[in-house]
Amino acid sequence: MQFLRVRHPFLLRMSTAFDTMKLQTKAYLTILALASATLPASGGDYAIKSNLLYDATASVNLGAEFGIARQWSLDVNGDINFWNVGSRRWRHWFVQPEMRYWLCHRSIGHFLGIHAFGGQYNIGNLRTKGFKFLGTDFRTLDRQRAQGWFAGAGIAYGYSWAFSEHWGLEAEIGIGWAYSRYDTYPCAECGDKLRDNAVHNYVGPTKAAINLVYNF
Repeated sequence: MQFLRVRHPFLLRMSTAFDTMKLQTKAYLTILALASATLPASGGDYAIKSNLLYDATASVNLGAEFGIARQWSLDVNGDINFWNVGSRRWRHWFVQPEMRYWLCHRSIGHFLGIHAFGGQYNIGNLRTKGFKFLGTDFRTLDRQRAQGWFAGAGIAYGYSWAFSEHWGLEAEIGIGWAYSRYDTYPCAECGDKLRDNAVHNYVGPTKAAINLVYNF
């Protein structure tokens, strides 16, 4: 019957959320399986991780860290979101490599990092409620869509805790500079360009992470 096809808006949002969670789970399982098959399982020189803060934004993210020397490591993480979150457009991808210096021993305790990053974005209808931060006005994204690319660099400080031989938790905060070029449109799905190849420079936090870590 026709009325059986009508779905409440809340149920539609819940269905979208469950679909996103299934996509995230499939992506994580696939990447974990590939990592387990290709990385050595001894020596403590490799780790994979997921940023719980990015998970909360319904994005798929994963990182890997490779030991270089007793107090040096290379961390590479990435984030992908190719779908909308409800009515909000939050599509983006980026990659962020970082060289780390550990003050004591690699993978435990304090570390300092220097990172670079780059990616693309297509975002709009974010409902920022007039949010402005360090010279960047996010209010335009309430009613407009921005599409472009960005790149930059920064420095970071973090700390890593070991729970067991393999599992750990890592917290990190970084600041730096980002350069972006973008076009703006009047709405998420329609309209001619309002601005073409605009430039924006950002200085402020460039990294925030609470990583769940598995060490090989």
